[in-house]
Amino acid sequence: MDTNAVRTHGIGELLDRARERAVPVVRGIPDEALAAPTPCAEYDVRALVDHLFQVIVQFQRLAVKEASDFGETAGVVAEDPGWRERFAREADRLVAAWSAPGAEEGTTGGMDMPARLVGSMALLDLTVHVWDLARATGQDFPGADEEVVAELTGAVDELTPTARRMGVFGEPVPVGEGASAFERLLARTGRDPHWE
Repeated sequence: MDTNAVRTHGIGELLDRARERAVPVVRGIPDEALAAPTPCAEYDVRALVDHLFQVIVQFQRLAVKEASDFGETAGVVAEDPGWRERFAREADRLVAAWSAPGAEEGTTGGMDMPARLVGSMALLDLTVHVWDLARATGQDFPGADEEVVAELTGAVDELTPTARRMGVFGEPVPVGEGASAFERLLARTGRDPHWE
């Protein structure tokens, strides 16, 4: 087999693909849906958008090996009427930060985790929480690229024991034989892929 045919995707490239799907969903959130429930039970739409802002800003810092602060969720939606476009700009910065040389090397974050795994955590939020927002606001979400799902499947394997213990992932949801790889990924994080 030609090993040169196997391509490794950088986290920056995968985040770029996730951003391409995320930005239209965030732009498509109507103001009247901000109080709606989401598949991520502890968040309504507004709180989940604010959480996602926190993620994409703090993970920019982690990409350059700076300390992050997840202690306080900013109320971006309430404070900035241009939050949809601000989200697009911050998502661009996230992609740029993780595309820079050295971003995936070494360790980063308070728990000194491998940098690539930390980047995968940002990818997970930018994929799964955007699916949450799409479901909550009645938008189509076309799933995720095969390479993104493959990266996230490996990350979820690694993160699940701790994430479940900390209540970040719920118990896995059973899915049928015909479930897609993306639906199986959602189910492993405790989401019902058919949530309405």
